[in-house]
Amino acid sequence: MYPGKIRDELVQWQKKMQKPPSRVDRASKAVQDKINNIIPDKVHEIITATIKQMTRAVLFGAEFLTSKPSEGISFEARENVVKDRIEFYKKAGAAEGGITGAGGFWLALAEFPVLLGIKMKLLFDIASIYGYSVEDYRERLFIMHVFQLAFSSQKNRQVVYEKIVDWDKKSKELPDDIHQFDWLTFQQEYRDYIDLAKMAQLIPGIGAAVGLIVNYRLLNHLGKTAINAYRMRITEREENSLLNRIKISTSLLSE
Repeated sequence: MYPGKIRDELVQWQKKMQKPPSRVDRASKAVQDKINNIIPDKVHEIITATIKQMTRAVLFGAEFLTSKPSEGISFEARENVVKDRIEFYKKAGAAEGGITGAGGFWLALAEFPVLLGIKMKLLFDIASIYGYSVEDYRERLFIMHVFQLAFSSQKNRQVVYEKIVDWDKKSKELPDDIHQFDWLTFQQEYRDYIDLAKMAQLIPGIGAAVGLIVNYRLLNHLGKTAINAYRMRITEREENSLLNRIKISTSLLSE
């Protein structure tokens, strides 16, 4: 049965998100930090500015607000559509990364915001396919948490994961007006963890290979992370709905 299959996958993913950093995780983070140190400060400034602009565009703008929530289809059908979209974006991102990676350092740097846009568009498409409206900034904030969850170190992944657990309840505690949300602090924290693996594409001599392979893998990883994040939300929603029905029934019986 399909729901049983995805529940097993979801449980394994949840365990992975919550586990403490392993020796391999720490070694991987050390390698990423070394790559980070190779990149000139000017490049880091450009990347920081790009992420700041992307954060503002996602939270405040309408650039990505093109898809309407899908309605009237089964959960399994939704997931099939989601997986098709992921495949599409993986191939598009790999092709784009290979071309720009082969073009040298500055072209690879120019590709950075393009890839961010591809990733965000994928997440917005996934949200809509699962039936969530991205017109509410709180849904867009959830998307950015999913993005950060996909590309964080394991240590930070644990923190971000806790933020999206029971999101439907937590999101109600956020202000209705986006201008009351502390987006500046959010984007500063966001910059510290985003896309460290992508930095390798900026290293001369290996850009083309890294661009093609890394883009494909990053988009695949992002897609899988999003799938499980929305599975968790839907599962939580169903469980909360069941608990509410039980409470109502218990209350009626006690009267």
